Amino acid sequence: MRRSMVIFVLLGALLFAGFAWKHYSASGQQPESFQPIIDKLPAVFAQRAFDPASPPSDMPPLGEGEEAECDSNFISDANVSGRMEKTDSTHATVTITQLKMMLQLKITIWVPDGATQHVIEHEEGHRQISEYYYQSADKVAARIAAPHIGQQIAISGQDLNAEFRNALLQLSAQITAEYNNKLNPGPAQQHYDDLTDHSLNDRDAKEVASQALKESL
Repeated sequence: MRRSMVIFVLLGALLFAGFAWKHYSASGQQPESFQPIIDKLPAVFAQRAFDPASPPSDMPPLGEGEEAECDSNFISDANVSGRMEKTDSTHATVTITQLKMMLQLKITIWVPDGATQHVIEHEEGHRQISEYYYQSADKVAARIAAPHIGQQIAISGQDLNAEFRNALLQLSAQITAEYNNKLNPGPAQQHYDDLTDHSLNDRDAKEVASQALKESL
């Protein structure tokens, strides 16, 4: 099982930050308080067969001794907007006014041509664990994002606009990293592999996946 987090923050944060600064600076009005906006997209699943002698280029490499794998890709896209108030020509305070997060889970099960049903069911167990964690992904993201609404960040430099954008980008990356750490199915996935001996024993995959979740949470 491979788990990866993908960060798509750079362009969105830059554009949204610039827009927010121009709007609030021109109006001079305080924004209303916001709650984080969490957009959790449905999980996407695919199963693909491959020739072990010539695996496709987009297939993640198999681990030692593995013949199949479940590639679970947890995606997080954080966009932060804020208001900048200058205290002088080189110092300002940034107030975070809005935070949006887009979440998604993409799962691909890779099985060799002619794979047994037992092998396929083992990888489905990994999928079961990933999807269980994704069920609460929006709640995890909201808990992480909420404290940042209204947060104030001191910035300084000759180009305050650039420092403003950098502050929002850094916060976006920080939130994404924290989401990565909190939403961590790795221990449960490893426990599942230990209980099933990487599919080498004949235990029921669904039952063992449920056990691994119960004992890892």
